[in-house]
Amino acid sequence: MTAATVDVALGARGYEVRVGKGLIARAGAEIAPLLARPRVAIVTDAAVAGLHLPALEAALAGAGIASTALALPPGEATKGWAGLSRTVEWLLEARVERRDIVLALGGGVIGDLAGFAAAILRRGVRYVQLPTTLLAQVDSSVGGKTGINTAQGKNLVGAFHQPALVLADTGVLDTLPARDLRAGYGEVVKYGLLGDAGYFAWLERHGAALLAGDAALRAEAVRRSVAMKAAIVARDETETGERALLNLGHTFAHALEAATGYSDRLLHGEAVAIGCGLALDLSVRLGLCRQDAPARLRAHLDAVGARARLADIPGDLPGATALIALMAQDKKVVDGRLRFVLARGIGAACVADDIPPEAVAAVLEGAPA
Repeated sequence: MTAATVDVALGARGYEVRVGKGLIARAGAEIAPLLARPRVAIVTDAAVAGLHLPALEAALAGAGIASTALALPPGEATKGWAGLSRTVEWLLEARVERRDIVLALGGGVIGDLAGFAAAILRRGVRYVQLPTTLLAQVDSSVGGKTGINTAQGKNLVGAFHQPALVLADTGVLDTLPARDLRAGYGEVVKYGLLGDAGYFAWLERHGAALLAGDAALRAEAVRRSVAMKAAIVARDETETGERALLNLGHTFAHALEAATGYSDRLLHGEAVAIGCGLALDLSVRLGLCRQDAPARLRAHLDAVGARARLADIPGDLPGATALIALMAQDKKVVDGRLRFVLARGIGAACVADDIPPEAVAAVLEGAPA
């Protein structure tokens, strides 16, 4: 399969996102033109390392590039102060210089963590994203958002630091557990909901086959999602306006992730899918969109076996008051007022200011709109 290329047009900070099968096997040739000297430092996690690190190391060696690797524990808990400290200290011990490149091999946790480490190491070194999950390929590897979680909330400490290149090898998606693939699909669906009703309809037709393993459909979904994000990022790199639309569902999602302890009870993409449904529920309650929009979304998520409702989260959840308190730490809060990305319909997201907490509570408590 020939790789497709999407440009992220940010002038001197611009870069390419390449999408297709076999990119890890070609990584040496892809990365070599970026190097000031033939060596790189790889940050990954233990699970990904077992599956893909030997192939990456072989590709780099084949291009005459020396490499050293750090494999961190898998899971969202790694994306915190301790994981950041360990990564930065290791990069310093590896004598990574300002002209060198860090490779982030893994899902969103590794991409965010390694990207943030690169942003603060020696006041900024370059890095390349090699996303290995569907979620990371369509979303977190593109756009330069890096960061870690804290006890107060998700992604509250970080920096905008654009990668030098993104290599989205869609062939590695074959190694993902089914749950991780379906979780990543939550971010894919988000793109249809926020700005392209035609794309959402395409997913309704092809989503099941995509998740079942159709390589061409997977590559097309990644390409279209990346192209949408790249266009928005090019217009609003640091989220002063339009880029906030990419957070559709995320205010709910981040609160739910914090409430479940950033654990395997709820994966990020699952939280986003559930959060998108809640955002549509809130949009209906506020009179912004038709009542059939949330049902249409949940019917599609049900059809592909993805989590779609609060009831799909195992175990007990805090009440609405506690969840709203977690939302108060959201990065979109302005002057203490809740701001949500909502929708006027499928494919038409908007930012809504000063949402009444009682409306949010009614949605969380399942009251009819």
